[in-house]
Amino acid sequence: MLLLDEIESLDSDSIVCRKTFHAEEFFFQGHYPSQPIVPGVILCEAAMQAGACLLSTKIAADMTDQATGKVPVATRLNNVKFKQMVKPGDTIELHIRLTEQVSSAFFLNAKVTVNGKLATRFDFACTLADAE
Repeated sequence: MLLLDEIESLDSDSIVCRKTFHAEEFFFQGHYPSQPIVPGVILCEAAMQAGACLLSTKIAADMTDQATGKVPVATRLNNVKFKQMVKPGDTIELHIRLTEQVSSAFFLNAKVTVNGKLATRFDFACTLADAE
């Protein structure tokens, strides 16, 4: 389930991506039938996918024997706040920033906006796991 449409910008410590939600997406069927909104877990997943893209480029740039064959995997979410509803037809912008790296642990900050307003924000951590 890919939740990113495009990468708008990318540098060594941050990425900005976009995703437009369409009324046909499966999760709108039950969330909620007469008032569809994007589930919060989907917003978090989209942000973590953007974070994985950022870390994948960082891992490729810093390719070491230790990072070969590894993929970033989320290990925790902290301070999750939902501020604005996201509805079918809305386009979100995902701003992810790498705040710290300790060995193979990566700490990131996510901000998701819709129509220029903060929809979701949280901190999360990832580690490198075997791709197999």
